[in-house]
Amino acid sequence: MKDAFGAPQSLLILGGTSEIGLATARRLIARRTRTVFLAGRPSDALDTAAEGLRALGADVHTVPFDALDPASHEVTLGKVFAEGDIDMVLLAFGVLGDQARDEQEPLSAVHVAQVNYTGAVSASLVCATALQNQGHGSFVVLSSVAGERARRVNFIYGSSKAGLDAFAQGLGDALHGAGVHVMVVRPGFVRTRMTAGLPEAPLATTPEAVAAAIESGLRRRAETVWVPGTLRVVMSALRHAPRPLFRRLPV
Repeated sequence: MKDAFGAPQSLLILGGTSEIGLATARRLIARRTRTVFLAGRPSDALDTAAEGLRALGADVHTVPFDALDPASHEVTLGKVFAEGDIDMVLLAFGVLGDQARDEQEPLSAVHVAQVNYTGAVSASLVCATALQNQGHGSFVVLSSVAGERARRVNFIYGSSKAGLDAFAQGLGDALHGAGVHVMVVRPGFVRTRMTAGLPEAPLATTPEAVAAAIESGLRRRAETVWVPGTLRVVMSALRHAPRPLFRRLPV
């Protein structure tokens, strides 16, 4: 169970090699988290991530999980919840894609949508039902400011995140009063392996900063968290910019 400050004892990360997910796990282990489940495709990277968290004193388990196989989600994730209550689930998987390639190869664009939206919807509903059945818990969804308004440079990725963001907000409304706290996290450009080699956007941040914002949001039981916080104002202005002007902006 979470303590008065929102720190979970048990944590399930969907996307077990996510740099943001692992930074969050490290931060929470330093507070109170003792059991961690890392769900992801079996790999050396997943095993290494688990070993790193075990070195911090946590009881860590790896769980074979594939966002592209929704038919397996209920059984796979159901086994995790069968081990005992899960205080927090962090949905941290996603792919950026390659905008130029994806525009020319529709199946590549579909892959982005299937991972970021379809797979996320499936896993989210399975976890939400389990959290509701146990009567408590937090469900944290890593969205993106890219979902606030589609931009020419990454509208395929942005549209998938827009769908996920809207879904997560609706899920939060559906679970209101059920003892389950849903929090949507909207980072800007995060310096990770996924963004390596890309031009760095203004207000760029780090996995550790996102993790700190997640922990703070849990304490406050926030419903939406922007990282950094100033992006809330920036994106509000961009969201309302006239479309002809928006097209000309260097964003």
